[in-house]
Amino acid sequence: MIKKLIKILSFIILILVSSILYMSLVGIQTEKFNEKIINKILKINKKIDIDLKDVKFLLDPYNFTVKITTKDPKILLDGNTLQIKILTINVGLKSLVLKKFLIDDLQISTKQIKLNDVILLARSFKNSTELFLLDKVIKEGFITADIKLKFDKEGRVREDYQINGLIKKAKLNFLNKLNAKNLDFKFDIKKNNYFLTEIKTDINSVRLSSPLIEISEKKDIFSVNGKILSKEKKFNTQELSILLDKFLKNIDVKEIRFSSINNFSLNVNKKFKLSNLNIDSTINLDHLILKNNIKNLSSYLPNLDKVIFFENHKVNISYKKDKLKIRGNGQVKTNNKSDTINYQIIKNNDQLSFDTKTNIKNSKLLIDFLNYEKKENSDASILIKGKFKKDDKIIFDLISLEEKNNKISFNNLFLNKKFKIIKIGGFSFNYINDKKIQNHLLLKMKDTNYIIEGKSFDATRLINDVMDSDDENFSIFSNFNSEINLKINKIYIDEVNFINNFSGKLNYKNNKINDLDLKSNFPNNKKISLSVKTNNQKETITKLFTDYPKPLIKRYNFIKGFEEGYLDYYSVKKDGTSNSSLVIDNFKVKEVPIFAKLLSLASLQGIADLLTGEGIRFTDFEMKFSNKKGLTNIEEMYAIGPAVSILMDGYIESKDLVSLRGTIVPATTINRSIASIPLIGDILIGKKTGEGVFGVSFKIKGSPKNLKATVNPIKTLTPRFITRTLEKIKKN
Repeated sequence: MIKKLIKILSFIILILVSSILYMSLVGIQTEKFNEKIINKILKINKKIDIDLKDVKFLLDPYNFTVKITTKDPKILLDGNTLQIKILTINVGLKSLVLKKFLIDDLQISTKQIKLNDVILLARSFKNSTELFLLDKVIKEGFITADIKLKFDKEGRVREDYQINGLIKKAKLNFLNKLNAKNLDFKFDIKKNNYFLTEIKTDINSVRLSSPLIEISEKKDIFSVNGKILSKEKKFNTQELSILLDKFLKNIDVKEIRFSSINNFSLNVNKKFKLSNLNIDSTINLDHLILKNNIKNLSSYLPNLDKVIFFENHKVNISYKKDKLKIRGNGQVKTNNKSDTINYQIIKNNDQLSFDTKTNIKNSKLLIDFLNYEKKENSDASILIKGKFKKDDKIIFDLISLEEKNNKISFNNLFLNKKFKIIKIGGFSFNYINDKKIQNHLLLKMKDTNYIIEGKSFDATRLINDVMDSDDENFSIFSNFNSEINLKINKIYIDEVNFINNFSGKLNYKNNKINDLDLKSNFPNNKKISLSVKTNNQKETITKLFTDYPKPLIKRYNFIKGFEEGYLDYYSVKKDGTSNSSLVIDNFKVKEVPIFAKLLSLASLQGIADLLTGEGIRFTDFEMKFSNKKGLTNIEEMYAIGPAVSILMDGYIESKDLVSLRGTIVPATTINRSIASIPLIGDILIGKKTGEGVFGVSFKIKGSPKNLKATVNPIKTLTPRFITRTLEKIKKN
């Protein structure tokens, strides 16, 4: 009996084991639970429907669950069909026995599905703002996914779900500005964490890839960080304008070729608003062509072309909390001449600071206002440190140039947007200029005033700029109010002539010289002094005196061979109009081409020969003139000498037009002697005003470089000429 019972139990156990093995390994197919499965899913989302095929049951004896699988089911939503590869449900064995059908977990493996259909499905569960915006952004693409969902005892999805898969050939469009095409990547999604790997795409025609982008969600904020790589590619500005618009603003890029490694992080809210953007990029800039938009840069670099080439640059760009930092180095080429540059640019809110070092060898460098020239194939180093302020001020902490033994530097230089000097901390010059003149000068700031001292300085360019300027407000300063004290051993006023022991002071008020007192002497111990005073009537009175005017007259090309004499200049200026007088006495000129031509036309060849030969002596020269806004009006210019006397008036319009007229009278001294003899003087010179026989009237008109002269011999002298001559005779 016992044996028989054992056999029966063994048979039952065998059947149970066989059944369990069969159910575990082979399973059974049935449609018995299809309706329950569908109803269970409909409880999760009533907007969808499911078309199930045969369902297969497999027993998991270790976990006391039943695995229910079905192949090729379909999810139906608003007329769209989502193809599922396989659907697997684990149901607790106990719930089946009790006929409660509680799902422990759900696994879905999809076929290739359109991205927009997936978004439509997701919106059927929860129609959020981010899903709506995502639907607008995604234009094309396909997804294949494996979805694992776990459920609690109440049938709700637990938070330990997992979704992974692959997206291919996606196309995205952000506000018609940022276009992504051929987007492929793998994804792994868990609660509040998203991992994107093996990313490849074309964004605005730029091929990009990424090994990993990680997204984490916390309190409706998505934190994104990752790495983006770009292969070397040549493209134009339009292809980069959207990606780098913030960095390329106001920069005219013609062509660029580079590769890059970019680490980034940012936060995105559910309305796709970005914040806390951080970027750290390493760029291999192989080739960049910029249009030269920097005004006046060609005046310093005459070899500079219309475009500037940057080659083989290593650039690091970091951006964090509105602070942009760019560091780089490489070659700069223009007109096939290359030099190297190191640079650092930092933009912090509204302030932009810069720090550059340029090694210039192959390019020529000119600094006109200092008469400095660095020739080609000479090594020079330029340091520039400073910042741009939001009030349009430019501050140069340091500008330094070194070339062999030449050194030029400025520090704490404040400029406005028109490049006028607001303030300067100091400068130091120690160089030989293009005229082979040593310049050794130092400016120091003391409180709000300045001290300029040095051994030597070539002031030729500075003198010419001041004297040739038609602008009554000519100044390199902006709202300057300071006193400048000067003490310089030697100052060159041209290539040959110089003055010694130059000393004095300048007082600036409201950007104009209010008070000036300068003194010096020539090597021959002749003196020169210049003073400017402003009185209570707001009149600016200028006085210049020297008993050696030759170097000053020499700068006027139409007068050659000026010798001897002394010069006395006096001017009163108010409201933009100056009234001046110039007196030069006891001098001799060897050549004045236009007057030599006049004398020749008047058949006074002997005097003309003197003017181009040994020279003509004058005992007195006086000129009264006024100047306003580039118009010089010569009221009277009178010169008297033993051989010839001249009376003239007219005007000069800036550098465009000269119009003069007057009278030339030869042999003034002889006339004066004859006039002093009773009766004979009356006969030859005349008793009545306007009578006489010696005189030539003339006119001079045209541009300064193309003056034309006409003459007309006259028999009588004008009363004005006679009056001025008599005044001079009485004076002498």
